[in-house]
Amino acid sequence: MTQTTSEKANIAIVQKFFEVGPSQGSLAAADALLHPEFSLHTPLPTPGPGIGAMNTVIITCRAAFHGLHVTVDDIMAEGDKVTARFTARGVHKGEFMGLQPTGKAITMTGIEIFRVKEGKIAEIWGEANLMGLMQQLGILPGPA
Repeated sequence: MTQTTSEKANIAIVQKFFEVGPSQGSLAAADALLHPEFSLHTPLPTPGPGIGAMNTVIITCRAAFHGLHVTVDDIMAEGDKVTARFTARGVHKGEFMGLQPTGKAITMTGIEIFRVKEGKIAEIWGEANLMGLMQQLGILPGPA
């Protein structure tokens, strides 16, 4: 199946968001890619809806995980939706969800679905392997 021009553009928007938001921590650059009606749906605690919620996630994750870098492993688009499978890496040097820093390196995988509207990200639905993260940090026992 061949991608349309708009699907290719949507993929580029999402890739740019991963690069400038989570990986570089540039809130201004990330904000420029988010639609004014932006809504975030993830298992991470956020202060409410809107662009501010995404900023809080970026700030919190970058403060908790030194050197945070997110790699897009797979990405595909259909219509106004883009799905990305990602891997996040960093070192746990700050508080995260009430957990004190462990100094441990982490690798966390996840999948996010983005809806693009008018050339900007309007919604993100995300699922991340938080159980695997807690195992890496020693909070939960690892597999037997």
